[in-house]
Amino acid sequence: MDILRGLTNRIGLAMNGKGPWGGNKGSGGAGSDGGSDAASGGSSGENPGSSGSEGNDKSGGPRNPWLPSGGDDARRSAKIEDIFKNRTPGGPQRGSGGGGGSGGPGFRMPQGPGGKSWAPIIALSMLAIWLAMSSAHLIGPKEKGVVQTIGIYSRTLDPGMNFTLPWPIELVAIENVSQIRAVQIPAGEEEKLILTGDQNLVNLSYLIRWNIKDLKKFKYELANPSETVEEVAEAAMRASVAEKTLDATFSGEGRAEIEERVRRRMQAVLDAYDSGVAVQGVQIDKTDPPARVVEAFKDVSAAQQDADAAINRSRATAQQILARAEGDTASFDKVYAQYRLAPEVTRRRLYYETMERVLSQTDKTIVETPGVTAYLPLPEIRKRTQQSGGAGISSATNPAQGQ
Repeated sequence: MDILRGLTNRIGLAMNGKGPWGGNKGSGGAGSDGGSDAASGGSSGENPGSSGSEGNDKSGGPRNPWLPSGGDDARRSAKIEDIFKNRTPGGPQRGSGGGGGSGGPGFRMPQGPGGKSWAPIIALSMLAIWLAMSSAHLIGPKEKGVVQTIGIYSRTLDPGMNFTLPWPIELVAIENVSQIRAVQIPAGEEEKLILTGDQNLVNLSYLIRWNIKDLKKFKYELANPSETVEEVAEAAMRASVAEKTLDATFSGEGRAEIEERVRRRMQAVLDAYDSGVAVQGVQIDKTDPPARVVEAFKDVSAAQQDADAAINRSRATAQQILARAEGDTASFDKVYAQYRLAPEVTRRRLYYETMERVLSQTDKTIVETPGVTAYLPLPEIRKRTQQSGGAGISSATNPAQGQ
């Protein structure tokens, strides 16, 4: 802007009759007179032509417009330092046409109606924006905020639009109190070995879910709430697993009981700390043996499965025998009831049924009728008859064999 103003001033000087490459008309005439004098003086010398030209250059030649007026070096080439020297405050002033005092005009704020400055209005606008941004707080439906007045807790803000004193008098910290936070233990693929009640080690990985139930206690009672929850969870898990055997830790029912015990213990400890944390649940992801004994553990597991299978088969057989005995007992009770009603008839019937069951398994036949041979080998006769009949059939089928 200063350079443009300087160019405008120079154009005005040119329009007033002051050319940029010389003075006014009077000065121009003086320059020409000086040039003639220099020429006449040079005619008496040895080289008048050269002396005349030098005199013309010194007195009547064009002047550099970018240099200050006056002085012997007014017609030398301009340097960049000279240009900026003319435009800086306190620098030499060129001629009488340079406006804005020494150094040219400076920057001025735009003026409002009536010549008043806009600075107070801009300052008040910035102050209003600052007050609105630091005093109004919109809290979401799942959030709450705590207010510090000069660094001291004063109150808790509920969801909605809330207003406080501007910063730095009051500070507001907003937290999501409904969000379920999860802590994975261990965080990576490393082992987490825990000692069981029967002096065995188990590699256990589990997940802790928690949220904030009291924002004031959560913000001001614990230095690092997340780290505290993790340490309390590990202590509760070790105490709960130490009450169970290795087999109970691997079983689904034992794991569920361990998870519930860990949750109760964690909540009791965190409440004693006034942490403002609510433990929502504990989930055991895996229960594996240590990596160094995996192969031996597989052998033990296979043997245990075989033992369980044998035990199951024994139990099935015992149940079958027991069911048969119970059936026989029920049948005997029914027979005994009939025996009490007719003892003689029942006794004879039992005798016949017993003899029929026993004699049906022997090859001998006993006949007590008078006039009949006491022993007839009827089964032997039947076998021989069948054998002879089979031979006759085979001979008829193969005549060559019969010959």
